[in-house]
Amino acid sequence: MMARKKSSGKGGSAFMMFNVTYEDGMVTSNRRIANELLDLSFGDAIKDLARTAIEDQDNEIAQRSGQRRAKIKSIAAV
Repeated sequence: MMARKKSSGKGGSAFMMFNVTYEDGMVTSNRRIANELLDLSFGDAIKDLARTAIEDQDNEIAQRSGQRRAKIKSIAAV
């Protein structure tokens, strides 16, 4: 039996990692945001783009789980 290489799932996409602190004190570490969502050509700061992407992820999770997260207090690149 030979070991199979794990597939990356979404091709060769590169990611940036962020730690997120919410207003209720909860912290999530190593949130992955695809680099294509962090396109600086529109002039937005990378943290603003990351915040938008993470809020979108949180909203998607909230729709499935029925539980909303608190608002994001701060974001730090890892």
